[in-house]
Amino acid sequence: MSETKPRLTAEDWILAGFRALASSGPAALKAEPLARALKTTKGSFYWHFKDVPDFHRRMLALWEEQSIDAITRKLTQENDPVKRLYQLGDISASANPKYGGDAAEPAIRAWAYGDPDVSLAVQRVDEKRAAFLKEILSQLDLTNPDFARIIYGAYVGMGTLSAADEIDNKNAMSTLMAAILALRDA
Repeated sequence: MSETKPRLTAEDWILAGFRALASSGPAALKAEPLARALKTTKGSFYWHFKDVPDFHRRMLALWEEQSIDAITRKLTQENDPVKRLYQLGDISASANPKYGGDAAEPAIRAWAYGDPDVSLAVQRVDEKRAAFLKEILSQLDLTNPDFARIIYGAYVGMGTLSAADEIDNKNAMSTLMAAILALRDA
């Protein structure tokens, strides 16, 4: 008796897209290579998506939602801005493997160089994250805009480093946060 495979959902396809993007780049974000990776047919892809550009749009929409929610959902539960700042450092060093792990965001950023729609999605995420970070810093009376830029640059860069060397960057981010906070107390 053969087992029936569970039906794939649109999210299954999108998650496979993140993994494919992280491992093989934007050229892998097509129906046929994704179907092979999921051991199914292209028909399943077209059941969920009108076409490949529709798939790309929905993949980016999920990335935007997750990229912003990953920060705001966790951090808004904490009232202490010092703890929120340290939690931000922890979040930057812990990408979800379900969404392609540490390599997903650098891959999306690389994809953005050749695709204006992806570039706009990255810009929206960066603006929302930076605004959230500036809010935390202003609660700590750290209003120099360079602090937000430095922390956000480290946030983005640590993901790229982790994708390349697989080293956990929590200690490095924690050290950066401690250094910034020491400036407040100086």
